[in-house]
Amino acid sequence: MFQSINEHQFRQAFADYGRIDNFTYDGLTLLFDYFEEYEESTGQAIELDVIALCCEYDEDTLENINAYYEQDFEDLDDAARWLADQTAVVGITEETVVYQSF
Repeated sequence: MFQSINEHQFRQAFADYGRIDNFTYDGLTLLFDYFEEYEESTGQAIELDVIALCCEYDEDTLENINAYYEQDFEDLDDAARWLADQTAVVGITEETVVYQSF
């Protein structure tokens, strides 16, 4: 049994699980839009599992991406292009990239 939720309810689910700080406000918007688009394009409903999403997706700054992956990207676009070769990139905010962990 699935229930449709809006973006506010999506955010609230993260707050209810104590995971609101795992992603920025803009990062959660990207995730919500990403999964909504996926559902619309595939016709397949997705179960909201906040803990699984927090384990499966990351949001990092350019500095953290460079440190974690021992790279020297000059901007988020370069980092996102490299990440897209490794995994799924959800999107870019002004200061971060949201992507599937690998």
